[in-house]
Amino acid sequence: MASIEELRDARLLKINKLKEGGMNPYASSVPRTHSIKEVKTNFEKLEGEKKDISIAGRVMIVRGQGAILFIVLQDGDERFQAVLKKDELEEKDFNLFVDTIDNGDFISVTGSLFVTQRGEQSILIKDWMMATKALLPLPDKWHGLQDTEETYRKRYLDILMDKEVYSRFVMRSKIVKYIRNYFDNKNFLEVETPIMQSEAGGAMAKTFGTHLNDYDMDMVLRIALELEHKMLMVGGYERVYEIGKNFRNEGSDPTHLQEFTMLEWYAAYQTLEMNMKWTEEMIKGVAKDLMGKSVYKVYDNDGKETEVDLDTDWPRITFGELLKKDANIDIETITLEEAQKEALKWGVKEEEVKKLGRGNLLDKIYKKCSRDKIINPTFVTDFPGDLKPLAQQNANGTAKVCQLIIAGAEITNQYAELVDPSIQRELLNAQAKAKKGGDEEAMEVSESFLTAMEHGMPPMTGFGMGIDRLVAIFTEQKNLRDVIFFPIMKPKE
Repeated sequence: MASIEELRDARLLKINKLKEGGMNPYASSVPRTHSIKEVKTNFEKLEGEKKDISIAGRVMIVRGQGAILFIVLQDGDERFQAVLKKDELEEKDFNLFVDTIDNGDFISVTGSLFVTQRGEQSILIKDWMMATKALLPLPDKWHGLQDTEETYRKRYLDILMDKEVYSRFVMRSKIVKYIRNYFDNKNFLEVETPIMQSEAGGAMAKTFGTHLNDYDMDMVLRIALELEHKMLMVGGYERVYEIGKNFRNEGSDPTHLQEFTMLEWYAAYQTLEMNMKWTEEMIKGVAKDLMGKSVYKVYDNDGKETEVDLDTDWPRITFGELLKKDANIDIETITLEEAQKEALKWGVKEEEVKKLGRGNLLDKIYKKCSRDKIINPTFVTDFPGDLKPLAQQNANGTAKVCQLIIAGAEITNQYAELVDPSIQRELLNAQAKAKKGGDEEAMEVSESFLTAMEHGMPPMTGFGMGIDRLVAIFTEQKNLRDVIFFPIMKPKE
């Protein structure tokens, strides 16, 4: 069997043959009167018109020999058969095709439509033109890309050879478009906020750093959209949303990536209750209107398969109720020292325990003992207040927040937003103290944000959701990398 290098060398020789035959191996344009999809949709009408048409696509299969060849062309996710007969072309054009065409080449063919004796809709080639000569072969059509990492590194081949993968990414775009339309129809304004920031805020996470040479200043990639959105609310916008990239310099697994797509929105004069209602309405809408079903295969953090039904009532349970039931912890009375001991019992690493504050420790325990057990959509409410410093605080030390959990994963983060600048400063100062004490996930004090708050911020509710996780549920994928075109990969050794 020839090596890749030998196959490439053979194709390079064919480029010379094409040039000698008067054909450009990399044409700037080629004839194309119809897409393959248009031909298949309107075949009977076009065949009846008895006019030549032109189609273009990638050569996927060439079979036959001698005076007749059958070629399968692919355009997008559609395929169509072209038939090349020696007596339909000039001999030099027929021979040039036979001598130079390989799987993977892009060509244009012109001819008449007909149906073969076997009932196959086809085009009889009367003229052809090379569009792009491929130098490397396609993967074997029966096996495709077998190595999982290779499918991520060469996603273009994965999409080309696997129709399910092609369709999955089309569906991702449709889901994002549906979400945009949902908020546009509710009179939200779509906004864009900076990815590079002078200080991180809006979430508890480690940052990626960079340097702005022009101003000689260190910058970070954003970890959330929240602070800038709230500043826009101070400016008078009543409802804003954004779909954009966030970056968190933390570990990756099937449900976490360092670069991910986030939806955030904020609405003045709306409550957390309305927030939950809209969330349920939007997600159930995607299920019904786009996917056409309510039950989905999902996978827990261990990769175990189960099912979720989105067309049910979505129950609510408090964070405190879960920890009381699953770990016998009272979140209202537990101290930092007690939380550290409990975290060690639940397998949190000692070096982490020493760095994290009380709220983050309770969150780690919750993820160990409770969250994985939640399969069907459930709103978990009232998280520890020191875990949610940007949210309104309840009298019992919890925050007016909720998260939607599906299949053991956090899908949304929803707040009754804090708008009192004095309380906000106290909470951010406490975060800064925790950060100084070694809690790398704690927030910093943002003076620019606090200044904006002091100009007056309307009462509001806010929402954050990872688009990738939602798409993974709807397309029934185990790993977020399977719903992202080009996920970050370790370099090959």
